[in-house]
Amino acid sequence: MATWNSRGLRGSTLEEFINLTNEKYAAQGLALIQKVPTPITPVRIDKESRHITLAYFDQKSTVDYIGAVQGIPVCFDAKECHTDTFPIQNIHPHQISFMERFERQEGVSFLVIFYSHRNEFHYMRHAKLMEFWRRAQEGGRKSFRYEELEQGYFMEPKGGLLVPYLDLLQKDLEIRS
Repeated sequence: MATWNSRGLRGSTLEEFINLTNEKYAAQGLALIQKVPTPITPVRIDKESRHITLAYFDQKSTVDYIGAVQGIPVCFDAKECHTDTFPIQNIHPHQISFMERFERQEGVSFLVIFYSHRNEFHYMRHAKLMEFWRRAQEGGRKSFRYEELEQGYFMEPKGGLLVPYLDLLQKDLEIRS
């Protein structure tokens, strides 16, 4: 059982950027994507502020976001990286399993990775993620380097969107066709 603490908030800035992007997509009628809440059991609550100060995760979560884009089921996870090397262990087996099952149901799954030290967002296609995952499982490198990322999948903020992933989702869909 995992314990909730401040380390768990590392990706909160990235998630806030994605939440704002998702709100704009919903307002424009382009997509309906929601944050998947992670169920927790509070253990200690500060009586004065009524804030949870210690809690345990009830279960392993699947991915951070799920929804539909123009009738296409979509799920993705948001990851933050502070260096040019991303450890595969930051993607959990239950997340890979969920994404694999989601893909078999004709959905589209991907990662949004924020390279905070570069201030760059990357859309990682499911196929590329699985390439790195299999390499690690087969005894190869247990991480991937920034240089290994697909260059055509970096996001540029546009139209007030901080994490504009829909254009790259479209590109991903075209490759699959």
